[in-house]
Amino acid sequence: MSHAGPVIVPLVEGHGEVEAADLLLRRIIHREGRFDVYVAGPFRVKRNRIVKEAELERSLALAVRKRAAAAALVLLDADDDCPVELGQKLRTRALASSPVPVAVVCASREFEAWFLAAKRSLRGLCEIKPDAECVSDAEGIRDAKGRLTANMLGDRRYLEAADQPTLADGLDFDLAEANARSFRKLCDEVRGVLAGL
Repeated sequence: MSHAGPVIVPLVEGHGEVEAADLLLRRIIHREGRFDVYVAGPFRVKRNRIVKEAELERSLALAVRKRAAAAALVLLDADDDCPVELGQKLRTRALASSPVPVAVVCASREFEAWFLAAKRSLRGLCEIKPDAECVSDAEGIRDAKGRLTANMLGDRRYLEAADQPTLADGLDFDLAEANARSFRKLCDEVRGVLAGL
């Protein structure tokens, strides 16, 4: 399928991120006033594979070719790695092999830290408690998924594949940027890619 404007393809690691990353990316692009850019269906590549030598390069080439993309975004959890160091290493590899611009963003520890950073904006969604407050050190928390569960009513548990898209759609970007450095990085990286399209 061809599109009138340039195409960006996201590469993500988890089932939940497939839809959630697509939503976040479209929201960032539209916030920048770029309604000509199309977000292609994300490519899912397991984290333990994408960090391996040659796997990032292979996955990136395949995603760009299959989606006829003009740019790509690699988005994964840093887990216990330093998000800056991991991101720089993967970015260097990606740019050395990719024929198109590539943004690489590693969520500090987990993607869900961004939800904790802007939790006030998610009240009522997925049964998040009505008095939920933002977490200023969200990116330093281990098990952000567990922390989200603790902020839900009753015995409701956070379900990644079901809840990530809803929370991504309701996320207040200003709060997330104020409280999560890696979310600011995501917005900055996407802006950088858009400037070249």
